[in-house]
Amino acid sequence: MAKKRTSRCGFCGRTDEEVGLMLTGLEGMNICAECVERAHQILHEMSGKKSPKTTSTTAFDYRNMPKPQEIKEFLDGYVIGQDDAKRFLAVSVYNHYKRIGNPATEGGDVEIEKSNIIMVGATGTGKTLLARTIAKLLNVPFTIVDATVFTEAGYVGEDVESILSRLLQAADWDVRRAECGIVFIDEIDKIARKSDNPSITRDVSGEGVQQGLLKLLEGSIVNVPPKGGRKHPDQEYTQVDTRNILFICGGAFDGIEKKIAQRLNTHTVGYNNVRNTHRVDPKNLLQYVRPTDLKSFGLIPEIIGRLPVLTYLQPLDREALHRILTEPRNSLVRQYQKILALDGVELSFEPAALDFVVDKAVEYKLGARGLRSIMESIMVTAMYELPSSRKRKFVVTEDYARREFEKNNTLQAQV
Repeated sequence: MAKKRTSRCGFCGRTDEEVGLMLTGLEGMNICAECVERAHQILHEMSGKKSPKTTSTTAFDYRNMPKPQEIKEFLDGYVIGQDDAKRFLAVSVYNHYKRIGNPATEGGDVEIEKSNIIMVGATGTGKTLLARTIAKLLNVPFTIVDATVFTEAGYVGEDVESILSRLLQAADWDVRRAECGIVFIDEIDKIARKSDNPSITRDVSGEGVQQGLLKLLEGSIVNVPPKGGRKHPDQEYTQVDTRNILFICGGAFDGIEKKIAQRLNTHTVGYNNVRNTHRVDPKNLLQYVRPTDLKSFGLIPEIIGRLPVLTYLQPLDREALHRILTEPRNSLVRQYQKILALDGVELSFEPAALDFVVDKAVEYKLGARGLRSIMESIMVTAMYELPSSRKRKFVVTEDYARREFEKNNTLQAQV
């Protein structure tokens, strides 16, 4: 059997086995695809122009970066309340991209480190929405990953490097653009260390995953499988530098209020401590969260140190839930009005009907996410019938909302 002839690039000297594509010219001259691409960029630079790829892979343009107050004002249009969390996020994001956009800070005696963020808040308070809205404002690659799917290397599940695979996908596989992106790691509390006591079974989705996240959060060159999934010895990797990737972590940390209460009441002797105890708001203990509480919950000190910005989200009361229904640019009321407007139907809600929706959301304790499920159960009949009817106006009253909600919930309970 004849041996396959090996072609070699006349510029870089690599063989066709080392590169993805080899172009052959006259008299057996060869050039690889990477050398063609590099020559293309050089020609554009010499002519005073930039190729389309160079435009998208340049460093983040700090000159157009909005200031912290402008970031918060933008967030106010989409997220109701949570002013403290918005300020923390605005300052951290602004300083992070200012660090990227000003190369002068990389030299000299002072090196600015990036400030990853961790947000603590109950479900439905807006953690994911805050991160997604900031990425929308900055127009940077953004991805959301669920920490519960990750396991230690060698076990069934996903490696932590798959986080970067999803970010690359969001950046259209543009590595340099992805290296300025934002990653939101949701359910970070679900990978907390289960117990301080040794066990005969391995905690493959807890502390081991936290250890794997350290190199990503701190900043290093990571080998990423090109199509995600597990690593294999013979496959080619894409190298991604995580030093300029901003990681925002969020979690409900259900039960951390007990840790906070224990810390606040550690020293019960002394007049001064009694005065401080009376100033504590027992209905919102999350506002007193500290890194030591995260450690008590099960996060290892190394990962807490790589998430220096700690903020919390306020629980949503009736007033906040009512504002969420109507005020944001993409509020639920506006969404349903737009859906029916496409069929030529003008939709409106009586104030009492909205109050009924808020009351049910408070009863179910699902936060803003509960509003959507309640509205769907109320509006499903109208959205089914109105497109085929001749009605051009429809008003949702309290009686209609109550009747439809009870009917649909009764059917679901029977099923």
